[in-house]
Amino acid sequence: MRSPRVLGAAMVLGVLAIATGGLAQPAAKGARRGSFFRTSLSAEQMSGKQAVVETTAGTFVIQLLPDAAPHHVGYFLKLADDGSYAGTTFHRAIRHGIIQGGDPLSRDAAQRSRYGTGGLGVLRAEFNDEPMTAGAVAAALRPGDNDSAGSQYFVLVTDQPALQGQYTVFGRVVEGLEVVQAISAAPVDAQGRVVDRIEIRTVTIRDAPPPESDPFSTEPADELSQYRAVLETGKGTIALRFRPDKAPNHVRNFLRLASLGAYDGTRFHRVVPGFVVQGGMLNTRSGPLPQRIQKHVGMLEPEFNDLPHVKGTVSMARLADPASASTSFFLCTGPAPSLDGQYTAFGIVEDGLAVLDALESVALNGDEPAEPLDLVRVRVERVQAAP
Repeated sequence: MRSPRVLGAAMVLGVLAIATGGLAQPAAKGARRGSFFRTSLSAEQMSGKQAVVETTAGTFVIQLLPDAAPHHVGYFLKLADDGSYAGTTFHRAIRHGIIQGGDPLSRDAAQRSRYGTGGLGVLRAEFNDEPMTAGAVAAALRPGDNDSAGSQYFVLVTDQPALQGQYTVFGRVVEGLEVVQAISAAPVDAQGRVVDRIEIRTVTIRDAPPPESDPFSTEPADELSQYRAVLETGKGTIALRFRPDKAPNHVRNFLRLASLGAYDGTRFHRVVPGFVVQGGMLNTRSGPLPQRIQKHVGMLEPEFNDLPHVKGTVSMARLADPASASTSFFLCTGPAPSLDGQYTAFGIVEDGLAVLDALESVALNGDEPAEPLDLVRVRVERVQAAP
């Protein structure tokens, strides 16, 4: 997967300065005499609120942080309730850096040259310790004026520690960070403004839903054997059955990722005839991994066992570190005794060996398939009712 890109402080700060109107006049002195917005909402009224931001490029969800920045959250809630964000755009983007929106001027295409200068000078700074990490939502400012926040905000696509303590963080994206990432990659002009309009359709406030339980987190190990996974490939389907008695955590991990759709749209990226067909690398996905799935991706401790690596064995790929298995798996296409006890075998091909043969038989460039070997979808099915 792509490593987080940390942009240079000068680059990010410079672009933010342009984005918030480097040539704009300072706020009127009257604003400095006490006319800044202060919310009348209590901490209890703002607690546990989320903003669902529906855009023409997809939807993402912001968890609001009133304990960190109560007046910023209160102002955001007011604007959302008033429908003030509807029809505005994300007018500025840095690829894998930030996206910025919320300027009321961006409703009007004729005001394009002024995008980034509107809606400011309303809020005093509420700097806090919220980390400037991927998903952080912070208020945009006029250059050199800490007390100039307003309706405009920016979202970090990747960690940006250089911005720590310089902007008020008032929310965090908890769903749909992949949408934010996609917006950040939109084409921009020479001034850094997004070329094609990416509009905010609605911003809806809701109570945060209760956390979802992790799939396959509570089933006893013996119950996991009642499930199978059906790999829908470009060559046909392959059904897998599992051995949780030998590697319960690997079976649980595979079923969880498969049920969430992590493997959908990936490819078999490595073929060694008479040895293995390997897939499951997330960097082969046709699109970014959704944020709701990312939290389930991690490293696995080995569960080496006595299952032999023979044709049809399903086993977990890893790096040199035995505890580095994560998502990538391989299907043995022949006996591989050298892998026994060195890699965690956790299942077997129940049906579809002919399809495995077809995957193995494609033309190769080294060990890379010369044609795409798509893993279109992985279905999880229960094949035996619980007693």
